[in-house]
Amino acid sequence: MGEPMTDQEVPAEPAIAVDTYGGRIHVEWDPQAAVTPLGQLPFFIEFLKTAELFEPWVRDCPFPYVSPNAPRPTDVLGTLLLSVLAGHWRYAHITTIRSDQVNPPLLGMRKVVSEDSVRRALRAMEEEAGIQWLQRHLRRCYEPLLYEPWLLDMDVTIKPLYGHQEGAEIGYNSHKPGRPAQAYHAYGIGNLRLALEVEVHPGKQTASKYTRPGLWHLLDELPPGAWPSFLRGDCAFGTDGLMREAEARRLPYLFKLKQTPGVKRLMTQVFGRSDWRPAGQGWEGVEASLQLQGWGQPRRVMVLRRVLKEGVVMAMPPEPAPGQQLCVFLDPVERMRAYDYVVWVTSLPDAILTLAQHYRDRADMENNHDELKNQWGWGGYTTQDLKRCQLLARLVALIYNWWSLFVRLAIPERHAGALTSRPLWLEAVGRQTSHGGQTTLTLTSRHAKAPAVQRRFRALGTYLRELRATAEQLDWQTLWRTILSRIFASFLDGRPLRAPTWLPTDLPPSFE
Repeated sequence: MGEPMTDQEVPAEPAIAVDTYGGRIHVEWDPQAAVTPLGQLPFFIEFLKTAELFEPWVRDCPFPYVSPNAPRPTDVLGTLLLSVLAGHWRYAHITTIRSDQVNPPLLGMRKVVSEDSVRRALRAMEEEAGIQWLQRHLRRCYEPLLYEPWLLDMDVTIKPLYGHQEGAEIGYNSHKPGRPAQAYHAYGIGNLRLALEVEVHPGKQTASKYTRPGLWHLLDELPPGAWPSFLRGDCAFGTDGLMREAEARRLPYLFKLKQTPGVKRLMTQVFGRSDWRPAGQGWEGVEASLQLQGWGQPRRVMVLRRVLKEGVVMAMPPEPAPGQQLCVFLDPVERMRAYDYVVWVTSLPDAILTLAQHYRDRADMENNHDELKNQWGWGGYTTQDLKRCQLLARLVALIYNWWSLFVRLAIPERHAGALTSRPLWLEAVGRQTSHGGQTTLTLTSRHAKAPAVQRRFRALGTYLRELRATAEQLDWQTLWRTILSRIFASFLDGRPLRAPTWLPTDLPPSFE
């Protein structure tokens, strides 16, 4: 019978006649056509190549492959990159990009590997080596920004699980109470929406004492000149242990406090004070000193309140004598206000209005985590072992940073989330043709803002070409600072980033 026919040798089937309201049409399949739904991805690939981000990441990968039949690291990591960019959250979704014959070769790939090959490759990777590899490249893309004034945001987000995974424990889960989950302890650069690091813990380990080791390891790897201006977090981080360690390192902080009985007593004590000051957006605040049970010293706190509603409080008569019929007369008395209270603890010397705005800006971090979990894969790519979840969480954060920087290079005036940036800057039907040794990719965008995007891409292409023309005269650090200075021009008021006075000591020689 001979060898079986490959996919390329399967004879084409006849077209199918389909009756529609617009008349009869004939439908046929062409599995060999060089088309892609991610037609605008080559612009992102050009950014990765010009900035020297993708190739060093692949070259530094610690895959322990020894067999000549094993998939190439470029194919495995390129497959993961395409999957994450396409908005996948399961390994099984990788199958949907295996028919893309346009973008994989542009990344230097020979093929898109299967979901099983990706799982096996991550399972074979040594955990500590893999984490260090991803941490190194995360730090590589944001390190020039650390010599500008910045603040470190901390938060814990919950990933519900539905199987028998390692670390699936029933802990705090506000959205799905009683559902086993894992806890993602994440750190980011405030207001820039860049991920610094993420750790995956079992679902019961949501307290700040599980965040502290990773936090101080992250900061201790940096020289003092690259440390944040202060730490910022919600009520999960307003604990004595974390504040004592920050005070020992002379690192300021701004944390929200839980409304424990001691905090509620403070709110009662300051209610009648006359020195309430405006704190912006309908809030007013007052400063106080507080030492809760378990705290080693009193600390500066800010009590903020805002009016929820105004109502009429009715007066009730005293209890009637035994055997006497109760006659109730309700008389309106003074109109009383109901307040919403928030209490912060801080070591910063700033005024109430400044501190209030600092904490309101923290809402950007919440949006960032929501985007990473629901649009970028933190809520998926689940395996039974915790090791691969650790690796994928950092890998998704790295690809998210790359994409965010690329989109901001095109539109430096604002951040664009995945729900808007992917359809606008990534998705377009692309058909590749070759003639006379020249390859052409013809794009058809379905987005209403396609003409504006084309103008942006033309300007971006011009900038990258001019940058490559001078890149040979620049080392990588200067090149990357130049790109970041353009990306964050609105934050820097048009000036270039400061040259760092340090370099990581564990980068391969090819990075220097």
